[in-house]
Order: sequence, then C-alpha cells, then structure tokens
Amino acid sequence: MKQKLILVGIAIVYRKVKDKPHWFVVKQKEDFEWELPRTNARRGESSVRSVIRMMGEQAAMNVKVQEEVGRAGGAAMIGGQTIPQKQIYYLLVCKEAHEVLSFLDYDWLEYSKATRKLKNKKDLAMLKVAKDLLKEIESKKRKSSVTHDRELGENY
Repeated sequence: MKQKLILVGIAIVYRKVKDKPHWFVVKQKEDFEWELPRTNARRGESSVRSVIRMMGEQAAMNVKVQEEVGRAGGAAMIGGQTIPQKQIYYLLVCKEAHEVLSFLDYDWLEYSKATRKLKNKKDLAMLKVAKDLLKEIESKKRKSSVTHDRELGENY
C-alpha cells in the first residue's frame, strides 16, 4: 500500500510600497499564530499550483511565482496516524489585490515587522531566504537593464 504524503504549498508574497517590499502575513483562526499563507495541494495538483489557487481564492490576489525558496519536512497527525508532510515555500509577487475574505486577519508588513509577528521558525527562516533572494533577483534585473541600455546606446 502506497503511503500518503501531505504536500503543502506556502506563499511568501510581497508587494512594493514606496519601493520597499512588504510581506503578506495571515492569521487563519483566532487561536492560531501569525504565519505565511499555506494550503494543502489537492489530489493531482502541484504545490506551486496550489499556492496560486489559494492566493486567488482566499486572498483575492493575482500573483506571479518568482522562485522556489526552499523545502521543509515534517509530519501531521490525522485520525491518530502520523502522515509525512512536505512543505514547499515559494516567492510570489502580488500583481493585483482585492478584498481579502478568507483569512481571520492579514497584514502587509516591512521585513522587520513581519519577523516580529511570525512565530514559526521555518516561516522565519524561509522569509529571510526569500528577502535575500528578492535582493538577488532585483540586482540581476538592474544589471541586465544597464547592459541593455548600453547596447541600445551603442546601436545609435
């Protein structure tokens, strides 16, 4: 018999506010801690697809996946059975947002404030990786833009 595996997609979503990234954190239920939004992948659904679906359905956001940030393992207790869990974190940029309906509470925070609100150690570690990855992506874009501008200048 094939052992079950719970595949969890976790969204590290940012948007720029005054040219600074602000990170999306949520509170799922009253007695839950603040966390990064997460969802279980449905049967036949990839973790990346599940994250895009969740952000559209629960957060009313149009997002674009930038990069996989990292992976973590764990286990969940379901019906008295321990079931292995694979968590995959993704860096997403919020392209468009509407009214968030499906979370008890949510906030867009600068990195330092987000780290104070989050309590989950894996979420904190992955948020740091995502912040550094975003800096790297933006640095490559700037270098590419400068190179492109130079090439355009040489062609005239």
